[in-house]
Amino acid sequence: MSRLLFISDRFPPDIGGVSRSSQRLVGELAEMGITVDVLTWTQSLEAGEVASDRYSDNHDIQVYRVGRHRHWDTTMPHTLNAIAWLQEQKPYDAVWGHYLFPGGFLAVWLGQNQQIPCTVSVRGNDLERTLFPPGDFSRLQWTLKNADVITAVSEDLRKKIEKIVSDQEIFLLKNAVDEKIFTPASDRTGINSLRTQLNIAENEVVLGFSGELREKKGSKFLLNALHYLRQYRPACLFIIGDIRPDEETNIQKFASQYPDAGNRIIITGHLEDPATIAKYLQICDVYLQPSLWEGMPNALLEAMACGCCCIASDAGGIPEIIEHGKDGFLLPRWQLHHLATAIWEFLELDATTRQAISQAACDRIRQEFSIAAEKQRLQEVLQRLGIA
Repeated sequence: MSRLLFISDRFPPDIGGVSRSSQRLVGELAEMGITVDVLTWTQSLEAGEVASDRYSDNHDIQVYRVGRHRHWDTTMPHTLNAIAWLQEQKPYDAVWGHYLFPGGFLAVWLGQNQQIPCTVSVRGNDLERTLFPPGDFSRLQWTLKNADVITAVSEDLRKKIEKIVSDQEIFLLKNAVDEKIFTPASDRTGINSLRTQLNIAENEVVLGFSGELREKKGSKFLLNALHYLRQYRPACLFIIGDIRPDEETNIQKFASQYPDAGNRIIITGHLEDPATIAKYLQICDVYLQPSLWEGMPNALLEAMACGCCCIASDAGGIPEIIEHGKDGFLLPRWQLHHLATAIWEFLELDATTRQAISQAACDRIRQEFSIAAEKQRLQEVLQRLGIA
């Protein structure tokens, strides 16, 4: 049985798309007969301390958590010491770096030094963050040039990577959704009951967002849209997740400036149970993803699978998910200040049209972004690494 070390800077209970995709992929790898150890970092341990636990989500996976120092240049040597200890006990046949830095860089460094195949998974704004100052372009280039296999979560990212390493094939590994969990509601009874529990009025329009709300996700456009709509009809902003700490000041400023709208921001807090997230998505009248830059957002895929009619920006790989007017709506990134108008126009559509868009969204996710399709692509990655 092949052994693989999966390195990711985010893993449950961490929040965000990188954590969610890490969780999903290691589970699928385990189902495919690969013994997977996860290495991640945490600020809940003393700097340099290493702790291990078993992660069980229908799979028995060993997770090693390394306490982060304030700076990566100190964290990395401690991490390499931990990896050397692991490699001495039970050598790995391959290493997977999830996100370009730090996971991808460390995976390639380990692969080069230990002479084992390595793969780098490029997920989203990890490329842009490293591409431009103060990012480290030379390290980005070295990581990509020396990886045995490179995967990109979207065609948009694949094309960007090709500009940096034109002599390597970039393998497309899209995100996926568990269609057994993320599915439209079977009846309205549960939806109405949940709305009541959340103190959402019967005639109130629910504007949904899922994940960690922050600037890159278009937080200011969501707030402005809520303020605008509430001048004409009851509406609330339903955040299925949490707010990044550096965004809380902006939320508080908005609430003090527009208290009426601020009182209708409903925040669930971080949720680990996918089934609970799916139930909350089902009550949204329209799901919003006004991102400024993106890879391929898990939250948008999950919302579409739940039958949400979605309005999103055209950032990153989002146009690879939504066909405007057929299974959702796209708004150019430079027109996100018109988000409220786009929502209003959507709400004016007749029920038959909205239902057709909802059904088309579900169908597209099941056809193109299923777990089965992801496993098939993942099998190809393992074959290229020589551990299938």
